[in-house]
Amino acid sequence: MNPICSRCEQVVYPTEKVNCLDKYWHKGCFSCEICKMTLNMKNYKGFGKKPYCNAHYPRTHFTAVADTPENRRLKEQSKIQSQVHYREDFEKNKGKGFSVVADTPEMQRIKKSQDQISNIKYHEEFDKKKTMGVDLPPMQPSNASQAAYQQPAAAKNFNYDPVPEPVQAAAPPPSTGKRYRAVYDYVAADDDEVSFVDGDVIADVQQIDEGWMYGRVERTGSLGMLPSNYVEAI
Repeated sequence: MNPICSRCEQVVYPTEKVNCLDKYWHKGCFSCEICKMTLNMKNYKGFGKKPYCNAHYPRTHFTAVADTPENRRLKEQSKIQSQVHYREDFEKNKGKGFSVVADTPEMQRIKKSQDQISNIKYHEEFDKKKTMGVDLPPMQPSNASQAAYQQPAAAKNFNYDPVPEPVQAAAPPPSTGKRYRAVYDYVAADDDEVSFVDGDVIADVQQIDEGWMYGRVERTGSLGMLPSNYVEAI
């Protein structure tokens, strides 16, 4: 059974069918809600499951919030709750002498890089002073945290500023957002959109509305908006 057109409510046959925004349209009926300009899959923008051209696409505007007694009460209540949570955390960590830092992959990568730099500096200074004939204590086993701060006592007699060798930074952690794969080619029709080709992987995807998403094309590194019916979840 052939579907009904969402615009003219007539039967849509396969040769003239457009499937978009969870609806069916005649090619001639798939037009802007405001100016009635005929659209296609590359230049339409969806809002509220209705097609719009770029010029008449509804924009998001900030709205002023009335300063009513109810809003003031909610604001004061939120402030009190924030203070309660802060005091609970303060009392929990009181006397520990350190701040709680989340042990994330990014923090582990930074710590490892700092340990490598500290270890390189320590060995450079030790070898340099050894070649200069300075009496040094026996070399301790490599310990990045101690080597960064416990320099040999004789080092204070020399104006020596070692230059550490460059340390290659570790690769950034993999993306943790939603990932999609392009199933069609798409050419950006506006400055805030991204272009991609069939097979490209889109990372860090965020849903904006029924017809549009926001993400990053891994092949080009471009960030911007893209139509959701041009991609599929991986």
